[in-house]
Amino acid sequence: MSTNAPLGFRILARLPLPVLHLLGTLAGWLLWLVPNKHRDIAAINIARCLPELSARQQKRLLRKSMVQAGRALAEGPLLWAGSERRVSRLVRDCVGYEQVVEALARGKGVITAAPHLGSWEMAGLEYSRRHPITSLYKPQKGSWDALIKQGRERFGANLVPSEHGGVRELLGTLKRGETAGILPDQDPPEGSGVFADFFGIPSHTPVLMSRLARRTGATILYMYAERLSWGRGFILHFVPAPGEVTADDDARAAAAVNRGVETCIRRMPEQYWWAYARFRRRPRQEQEGEEDAFYAGLAD
Repeated sequence: MSTNAPLGFRILARLPLPVLHLLGTLAGWLLWLVPNKHRDIAAINIARCLPELSARQQKRLLRKSMVQAGRALAEGPLLWAGSERRVSRLVRDCVGYEQVVEALARGKGVITAAPHLGSWEMAGLEYSRRHPITSLYKPQKGSWDALIKQGRERFGANLVPSEHGGVRELLGTLKRGETAGILPDQDPPEGSGVFADFFGIPSHTPVLMSRLARRTGATILYMYAERLSWGRGFILHFVPAPGEVTADDDARAAAAVNRGVETCIRRMPEQYWWAYARFRRRPRQEQEGEEDAFYAGLAD
């Protein structure tokens, strides 16, 4: 563990996962009870994405998602700084892993699409223990950037910034038959995505993953780590991507990418990061010529 890490971080990294998840649960309840932007964004996203749920069901899902967000925050120090033995023992099962082995054996590379579902930090760490992986990441401000990068790379992953140089490294990784890691559910920079439905809502969706797969023949697999109750650990899941994810048309491919993310989320919606302002970038309204304020000023 880096000696430059804050003292509180180092203390938390030594605690067992059940204790960390208890602390995270308390933090999540505060996020749910005390008015804040994260809770408000999550409430809007849940209501718009899952209108089939009753108001009571939406409220229950909001509370559960805030608790899961608290647990994700609390488990970070252990995952980034705990020993490899401690972290690896937290993985209780690996469902669909044979698809990874088969895809790598074909020599065309694998793209792991890891949405903000469950413990995405655990998913990336466990994969990097098993196979070389190069992943895009967005550099953070201040000393946290070095801390996070060191934590994510310590089992063998290679993190590259989400810019042209990073994309070239991903391409080289796939051409070597290795694995590239990409977030499929983020709002990409202007010019790097197209609008496609996500839970029936036009959403600015990245096209990089589909383009890389078309160019290299790589297999796309969705990857997420299910967080078990009572701090019992995690189950790593691999899910095949929809067939049209490599369609020549970017809009069709992006729609397939989003369908794949939806499939994963519906398996355990309480563990999705609903507090992310996924729909802040809106398509131009044809008649009014203005952007729709999806979050009514809540999101920056």
